[in-house]
Amino acid sequence: MRKQTVLTAFLTISMLMASHLASAGNVSPASLPLDERGFVDAIGKLKRAEIVALLGEPAKAEDIKLKDSGRVVASIWHYHNINKDAQGAFYPTTELDIIDDQVSVVVFLNNDGSDANEGQSYQIQTNPAGGM
Repeated sequence: MRKQTVLTAFLTISMLMASHLASAGNVSPASLPLDERGFVDAIGKLKRAEIVALLGEPAKAEDIKLKDSGRVVASIWHYHNINKDAQGAFYPTTELDIIDDQVSVVVFLNNDGSDANEGQSYQIQTNPAGGM
């Protein structure tokens, strides 16, 4: 009886994990939109590890940590030449501001990322039902 309970729990957890991965929209690097709006909508559904799996490690990363525990509570990631503007030219830098494992702000920059004041910024809209 105990073996059956453990097996049932394992299968349930496996199904939940598969369901979560499917709900991420089956996004792959090839299907990740290049345009601003499409990219913002897709990236807002992904967790930190899923983003790294799709795009690789960021070209530049800055972590904000709690002093007492050293726990990372936010990160600023920069990727280069992954998104296009309305005219079809690549933005030199895309900045992802991550809070609690989710992207909260996406900034498209026309520079190397050293001047965040020159770019287009989008706040990720959360789902009113409680999820992304």
